[in-house]
Formats: sequence, structure tokens, C-alpha cells
Amino acid sequence: LEEHAFALELLAKDLPVAAPLRFAEKTLWPIDSHPELRFAVFPRLAAKPFEIDAPGSLELVGRTLGRMHACGAMSKFDHRPTLSVERFGWQARESLLAAPLWAHEGLDAGLRSRYAEVSERLLERVEDQIDEHVGRAGSVQLIRLHGDCHLGNILWNEQGPLFVDLDDCMMGPRIQDLWMFLNGSPDEREGQWQALTSGYRQFAELEERERELIESLRALRMIHHAAWVSARWEDPAFPRAFPWFTSARFWQEYVGDLWQQCEVLEQEGV
Repeated sequence: LEEHAFALELLAKDLPVAAPLRFAEKTLWPIDSHPELRFAVFPRLAAKPFEIDAPGSLELVGRTLGRMHACGAMSKFDHRPTLSVERFGWQARESLLAAPLWAHEGLDAGLRSRYAEVSERLLERVEDQIDEHVGRAGSVQLIRLHGDCHLGNILWNEQGPLFVDLDDCMMGPRIQDLWMFLNGSPDEREGQWQALTSGYRQFAELEERERELIESLRALRMIHHAAWVSARWEDPAFPRAFPWFTSARFWQEYVGDLWQQCEVLEQEGV
């Protein structure tokens, strides 16, 4: 319900989000045959995939996110989660280490052990930085966010971006909704950053030091996403969507990627 209220608040300010429909002032309804379940109804919205390289697209996305964050900063969530290393890092790691996926052929104890080692080392470095900027000693403001602002959660229509899937909305630093638009070489990422923030700063403040959180947030996403897929593996849709997830090759490459992310953080002095 808090997610729905946030989406409707954004929509009321003419922001382009997919918000649930209200019937008799309610957005969440029980299913008569399965009273433990709830459902919501969303409008069908026509749009196409977001093309990040289209001229002016990042600046327009930045302006829209600036408006969304200006609204998000006006109050706090009471029930939605807050971005933390404990929830999105350590708990995700513990869930993955306890998952039955390690029984699959090719995923031997040595591979699990290497994952345990690198994920612990990575999260220790992430924890130090997140605590420095966001914890008690930090001063980075936490606001209401989309929370999962990747390219797949943005569509494009004749007016511009359309933000969907606010089911991961949370309290967190503003940079969480910005960093996933940055990819490619350092020069490419810098150009993307300048375009994105030139639009963003027209409607909201963004302290430059939040950029220091990007690689730690990337590491948290790497840890959390693998655990998210593992936790849903019994859903038939997930083996179809991620057929490589139980292969030894994927896990060898994934562990290698985690080691590389450790090196990135160490080079940054984290």
C-alpha cells in the first residue's frame, strides 16, 4: 500500500509513472478464492524500450528523476525498506550460501567456498564506505526512491520516459536511482553523468560526493541479484529466464567478477 501511495503521489504531480488504479478508494484487493493473496490493477500503457543513446534522452531522464526525488524528499517511508549493507548484502549472501542450488552438478564445494570468501571480502569494503557516507557518521540524505532504476524499468513514449515497477521502492541515497545509467569507458560514463545530472539539477540538489558510492552500490547489486534469482528458482519462469544460472561456467565468471569489483574498491581506497 505504501508503494501504491507513492506511485499515486508521483502521478498526481504529473510525473510519468505506472500507478495502480483505484476502485472505491482502494488499490489492493483480496482474491475471494485465495483470501491470503492480494491483487492490484494497473493501466495498459503503450511505450517502447528506452534508448539510452538517443540525443537528449539522458538529460530528460535526469530532469524527470530530479522531479521524482524532489517529491520523494518531502516525506519518509514507514514500511518500505531502507537500502543497507545488511539487507541487500549480508542477508542476500547468507541466503545464497544456504540455497539448494549448490547441489547442481558442477557446482562443487570449492566453488561455493570461493564465493563465500570473495563475497565476505567485498561486503566488508562496501560496509566501510556505506557507513562512512550513509551511516551515523555520514551526512548523505536518504529519500524515497524508485530503488530499481535500471534500463528495463524505463519505457519511452512521445512525451519521454515512463517509469514502471516501483515494487522495489525504498529509502536510500539519490545516487541509487542514477548510477545504473552509467556504462562503457570512463570517458563515456563521464559524458553520461554530465548529461544526466545537468537535467537532474534543474529540479533537485545532488551532492557530488554521492558519486563515491557508485562502486559500492554496484557491488551490492551484484550480490543481491544472484540471491534474488536463487530464492525464486522454484518458480518455473526463472529457469526459463536464467537457464545459465546453475552452470559452473556462470559461477566461475561471477566469482571472478566479484574479485574484480573488490579490486575496483581497493583502488578507490575503500
